Amino acid sequence: MQDLRSFFSSKHYIETIDRNDFQPLQWGAQIDYATADSFDCDDADIVIVGCGEIRGADKDTKSYGAAPDAIRAQLYQLYKWHSSIKIYDAGNILQGASIEDTKAALRMVLHELQLADKVVLVLGGSHDLTIQQYEAFKMSEKIINASVVDMLVDLDETETITNRSFLMEMLTGSPNFVGHYNHIAFQSYYVNPVMLETLDKIRFDFFRLGKVREHIEDMEPVLRSSHLLSFDMNAVKYCDAPMNKTGSPNGLGGDEACLLTRYAGMSGALSSFGIYGFDETKDKDNMTARLAAQMIWYFVDGYFLRKTEADLSDKNEFVAYHVQFTGNDIQFLKSKRTNRWWMQLPDGNFEPCSYSDYVQASENEIPERWLRLQERN
Repeated sequence: MQDLRSFFSSKHYIETIDRNDFQPLQWGAQIDYATADSFDCDDADIVIVGCGEIRGADKDTKSYGAAPDAIRAQLYQLYKWHSSIKIYDAGNILQGASIEDTKAALRMVLHELQLADKVVLVLGGSHDLTIQQYEAFKMSEKIINASVVDMLVDLDETETITNRSFLMEMLTGSPNFVGHYNHIAFQSYYVNPVMLETLDKIRFDFFRLGKVREHIEDMEPVLRSSHLLSFDMNAVKYCDAPMNKTGSPNGLGGDEACLLTRYAGMSGALSSFGIYGFDETKDKDNMTARLAAQMIWYFVDGYFLRKTEADLSDKNEFVAYHVQFTGNDIQFLKSKRTNRWWMQLPDGNFEPCSYSDYVQASENEIPERWLRLQERN
């Protein structure tokens, strides 16, 4: 991996505070971090990268947001429960003269970390930085499944890529390496139904807020199949994330946001996770920053479970159930370690599913997830 120090600010946030103020098991005392003289994340499982670029949300601003450090201030106070997981905080990407310069630096860093087989956590920044997460895979010509949690569907048509239009480039740009796309917790009254109908025709999946909240466990297999997750904090309702001055009285609860990120951490496929849309200047009592920090804590907790899951080839670690529905003889597998489920497709491959899919198949009904997977194959 090339030396990445030149892409980061010379002074790390943790060097501006007193580490002696932390208890021995708090993140602030435990975390390894980059310095002006050292960038060594070779032993790390998870690498944190901050990028306060916000010009994609407001083209007139010239400031570089301090959101990543505001989240760190809360994250470092939390206790680290999993000593076996090595976490490295690389610091903040330098602000470029133009937004394109900043994004180019972030893209290069994410690509190098991806090549080094690291799980990367991006602290944004405006939501359009999701494109850099995607392009890190694109540079390797790797086809991925991408998931976005957002109350809006950012498909506006604009001359430049912004936080309201970046999905247009990500989903329609050529060459394209998005094998499948999931949009989680959109709010119908803010989304053009014609746009969703068009995207449904190409078999992308959109889960409205009500469905997510009613059956949030069904999002686990969605995230288990994802390589990239982008989380816009506007998906959280205003009372749980009071930074959202232009957000919604409805939305995910803080506990539901944490559960989704825990699911993401459990995914053996997911290696890129970004938190965006947090504006520290609008936060009340640091409450939204605290939520973002807790989401990260749950992501790491999920990552710990990821490392304990058995390989599907180890039949002794799974309970097999044979189910016949509508003329199909399908096998379901349940992990003895994590209680997660997989279902077999006609081609013999196993795909992540939920317990409700098994129950539906047992009642001789075609699970919608199975049908959608068949339509995409």
